[in-house]
Amino acid sequence: MTASRQLTVTGDEMKESSAIDQEPGVPVTAHTPGPERTGERGTEAEPAALRADCIADSAGGLTFDLNVPRDTPTAWSAALVLRLRGGDGADDEVRLPLGPNGAGRLRAVLPSTVSLAEGRWNAYADLGDGRDPRRLLPGVNDLRSLVDRRPLAGIGRLGVRIPYATKFGNLALRSWLRGPHAEAGDILVRPDGMTVSGRLYGTVPGSGARAEARSRRAPDSPDAAPATVTVPLTVEGSGFTFTLPYEELAGRWQQGSEPWDLWLRPAEGARAVRIARLLDDVADKKQVFSYPALPVPAASEQLWIGPYYTLDNDLAVRVAGPAGN
Repeated sequence: MTASRQLTVTGDEMKESSAIDQEPGVPVTAHTPGPERTGERGTEAEPAALRADCIADSAGGLTFDLNVPRDTPTAWSAALVLRLRGGDGADDEVRLPLGPNGAGRLRAVLPSTVSLAEGRWNAYADLGDGRDPRRLLPGVNDLRSLVDRRPLAGIGRLGVRIPYATKFGNLALRSWLRGPHAEAGDILVRPDGMTVSGRLYGTVPGSGARAEARSRRAPDSPDAAPATVTVPLTVEGSGFTFTLPYEELAGRWQQGSEPWDLWLRPAEGARAVRIARLLDDVADKKQVFSYPALPVPAASEQLWIGPYYTLDNDLAVRVAGPAGN
């Protein structure tokens, strides 16, 4: 059996998504009890924490059901508020009307037709009571419709939203908006390379279709393109397969841990599409889908090469030296 290992994440890989779980400070009035709220309003009761259950549908929509105390006052302007982390534009906040849905329940719906920019969206509840919107806690997520989701191959733009709990214990959404999109499926890892199967959405493969591995290493001159290794695609309908040998990647290694991003070019002259895995219920693939790094002989020493998913769920390959970094 060929030995394998997991490579240390370093350098550019730590910068793939610097906004991940970097949540803004929460106003004192929203969460902080007791000592921080002494004085004239020191006896005012703190609002109860609100928890939201999420139900996903196969079209990409989400339904939020909030559990609230029965005596919680709400106004006609009550809304579930989604804010793009790190965003400050007019389109970086979305307000969804909150209405009653039985005793102690409020409901908001995010239709698949409402666009959310790619990124991480924090979820808040604005009950229209004059208080700052409050961060929501995650409840029960019913994401069964997202498992093995297969939209129509001809869809022009693919929207994906997956609710998850941040490391601070709050509810957030991970959103992608892509078109065309190359969805990664099975990945077969062998000592001499990797074979990737997938499905292409929003375009039809044509003459010259190929996969591209692009080095993140800065080119030698400002006018030069990143180092690129190309391999042909095998196409059957909207499905595709390609094999990326490790030999050429190893021959281009210089030092440290060098990531290569995987792209699909549907036809000669067409815009390249990032290869990613988005169509399931896992918001962060990096820690869930783990593939072995295998030893590959190089000119001067043995390297370790293996695929992985980035923090944005894009597919990449890491080439590392003997020390794994």
